[in-house]
Amino acid sequence: MTEATAEAFTKIASGLYLEGLAVDHERDVIWYSDVIAGGIHGVKPDGAKVATLNKGRMWTGGVIMNADGCVLSTGEGGIMWNHPESGASGWLLDAIGGKPINGINEMAPDGEGGLFFGTSDLERVIQGEPARPSQIYHLSASRELTRLADGVGFSNGIMFDAQRRRFYCNDTFRGTWAFDVGEQFALSNKQGWLDKEDADGMALDAEGNLWITGFRSNFLERMAPDGSPLARYETPAGAITQLRFGGADMRDVYFTSVPADGGDTLKDGGQITAENSFLFRGRSDTPGLRIEPVRFSVG
Repeated sequence: MTEATAEAFTKIASGLYLEGLAVDHERDVIWYSDVIAGGIHGVKPDGAKVATLNKGRMWTGGVIMNADGCVLSTGEGGIMWNHPESGASGWLLDAIGGKPINGINEMAPDGEGGLFFGTSDLERVIQGEPARPSQIYHLSASRELTRLADGVGFSNGIMFDAQRRRFYCNDTFRGTWAFDVGEQFALSNKQGWLDKEDADGMALDAEGNLWITGFRSNFLERMAPDGSPLARYETPAGAITQLRFGGADMRDVYFTSVPADGGDTLKDGGQITAENSFLFRGRSDTPGLRIEPVRFSVG
């Protein structure tokens, strides 16, 4: 799909600034965060409301599913877990090297029950000041923490390919990095994959193509595994912060949209007060790569 026709997309939720996104394939629920209004919200594909978790917790940039049905979410203080049915919650990770965590942005599963994540300088973001550099970490299913990479200006969307050989990371104001993955998830051979000054979220499809959002862009960049550009996926959104695939055939595309100037408003310390951010559902010609739950023991 390359043409943006309003009829091809359905708005199924709204908020102030939607960003974190995960598809719960077992429950057929889409979980999304509102980084300004707070909370993680669950809806069905038709928009029917399911639940709200962590009411009032702002700055959640990443959401991922745990195998027991818990929803894991990032933000100030680290990674939290919430069980939608029982209401139980707690911290999966709240310190690095014995120090409280400033912030964590996006996460991706490692294929072995653990996950990757990128830090974020939420202290500076909230103050409207330039953020300090990010780091990329791996957290094993047994909660062994390893720092994998430095030198990422502002880490954002991350993905690990199906062959477990390449790791992708958005550096928000620079573009997309690609790393080779070795033993024990060691990252090497850092390569500039895409120059993009508003790189935000990302996902992979079943053919290994990388889809990249931009907080000023109303389209999704698409790149083949060899780095060559593919046709853009155009949308009627103002700009796009994250996307995920779902549905029985994995061809439903869910993406969170924001006003085209929303990201810059936050970067400059401004306020967002109007509900002009939406969760859309569309369709893709290519199935997405299913993001499997991680497998942490919590509670």
